[in-house]
Amino acid sequence: MRIAVTIFLTDETITPVQLARELEARGFAGLYLPEHTHIPAERTTPYPAGGDLPREYGRTLDPFVALAQAATVTERLGLGTGITLLAQHDPIALAKQVATLDHLSGGRFTLGLGYGWNVEEAADHGVTWRTRRDLVRDRVRLMQALWADEPTAYDGEFGSVRASHAHPKPVRKPRGRVVGPRTLVGGAAGPKLFAHIAEYADGWLPIGGRGLTESLPVLRSVWADAGRDPADLQVVPYAVQPTPGKLAHYAELGIGEVVVQLPPAGRTEVLRALDAYAPLLSSGRTPRP
Repeated sequence: MRIAVTIFLTDETITPVQLARELEARGFAGLYLPEHTHIPAERTTPYPAGGDLPREYGRTLDPFVALAQAATVTERLGLGTGITLLAQHDPIALAKQVATLDHLSGGRFTLGLGYGWNVEEAADHGVTWRTRRDLVRDRVRLMQALWADEPTAYDGEFGSVRASHAHPKPVRKPRGRVVGPRTLVGGAAGPKLFAHIAEYADGWLPIGGRGLTESLPVLRSVWADAGRDPADLQVVPYAVQPTPGKLAHYAELGIGEVVVQLPPAGRTEVLRALDAYAPLLSSGRTPRP
C-alpha cells in the first residue's frame, strides 16, 4: 500500500524543501497540502473537529507555491492538494496553475478538491454557500474544457470560456469524461457527492477514513450506474491516524493509497513522526497511479 502524508505547512513549520527531500528519501508516496487563503477573525462557523480552531489554519502556505518547491527537489514524490477550495478560485487562472505544476513535475500532481467548511472565508471570495457544490462542479467542467486536447468551449451556470488555446496540458490523458490530472473529491459520504465524483473525477478523498465499509459499496454502485469502469475508481483515505490494523482493513476494501497526518511542527518533530511511520511503509516500491 502506498503511504503519502499531509501536513499544514506554515511559516512556523518544516519547509516544503526539507520535507519533500525527506519523504522521497524514505520512500513515502506523496505529499498533499491543504488550503486556506485566510481565516476571518470574526467567525461564527464552528471548527468541524470541535473546540478552538488550531493556530495553523490561519498560517497555511499557498499549496501550489509550496508544492512547486517540493517538485524541484524531488523526482518521484507525488504532489497533491488536500484540498483545493475550488469555489474560491478563478477557474481559468487555476487551470493554468494546475496544468503548469503537473507539466513541470512530470505528471506527479493530484488535484484534491472540495467545498470547504468556513462560511466566512468563502463569503469573502463572493461564494454563496448554498450553491457552492454546484459552483465547484461548474468550475471543474470549465477547467476540463481548457485541458482538452482541442480548443473546447464551455458555457455553464456560473461561468464560461471560449474555445481556447491553453497550454501546457496536464500530462495524464483524458479518461472518458474526465480530463486533466488525477482528480479526487473530498467530502462526507452522500448522494450528491457520489454523483459528482462519478461525473467528473477519478475518485474520493474521505477525510479520516471512517465508515468506508458502509459507504464504499454505495459509491461503487453510483460509479457503475454512471457507466464508469469499477477498476478505475480510486478511494484514498485522507488525514488518517494510521495503525497496522487500520491499514490492513483498507487493503481488504481494495484501497491502494492512504494519506497519513503529520503534525504542523518544526523539522525535528516532523522527522520523529516520519520515523514512527516508517514500519507502515510497504517493503516494495509501488509506482504512482
